[in-house]
Amino acid sequence: MGVSTSRPAEGVLTVTVDFPPVNALPVRGWYDLADALRAAGRDPGVRCVVLTAAGRGFNAGVDIKEIQRDPGQDALIGANRGCFEAFAAVYECEVPVVAAVHGFCLGGGIGLVGNADAIVASEDATFGLPELDRGALGAATHLARLVPQHLMRTLYYTSRTVTAAELHAHGSVWRVVPRDGLDAAALELAGEIARKDGHLLRLAKAAINGIDPVDVRRSYRFEQGFTFEAGLSGSAGRVRDTFGKEARP
Repeated sequence: MGVSTSRPAEGVLTVTVDFPPVNALPVRGWYDLADALRAAGRDPGVRCVVLTAAGRGFNAGVDIKEIQRDPGQDALIGANRGCFEAFAAVYECEVPVVAAVHGFCLGGGIGLVGNADAIVASEDATFGLPELDRGALGAATHLARLVPQHLMRTLYYTSRTVTAAELHAHGSVWRVVPRDGLDAAALELAGEIARKDGHLLRLAKAAINGIDPVDVRRSYRFEQGFTFEAGLSGSAGRVRDTFGKEARP
């Protein structure tokens, strides 16, 4: 359980997230993921990273129960900062990051894949931001990198999800494959990238990040300010208290 790494092919490092039962990460988990990604980027033998997950789904966001157990604001602040570091670590990883997504990719999962360089997904993968149903705000910055603006807003306000096939149609998912072919498809793409010169790949990553129209760090941090305001106002707590319970009429 936790965050682990492996080297399945020359120049490729896989970072695997495993927090049963649904990969809802505790505060420490987000920091561990950020550390693993930054270490991978610094490794001169790594030319591409595959970000994947074990279990039922890719990522279910933050551990809401950890926040509910905290009588103060420490867990909320920790989750905000941990997500910020993990999302930034994907984006700023010195080499390209390929996200291999299966099952659900929700909340913080969108922050991870939205900052990845490429996405390969299984046919059962679904993507969405249930933030308004969880007493939170954020990651619209990253959802906007996956779908057009008006669709992003509709998905955000409704908490609906979209399929891997729909994201493929929008051009944000590279390939959609059967579940049992996901690892192979992600490694195939990562291997193709890793055959490039490592120094040039690092320059290319820095150059591409440098021409992005949106500063993802500042944009996401702006969103997080509203998450904390929702917490202080009490509205976030009221919504979080309904988590795991039957929807109110």
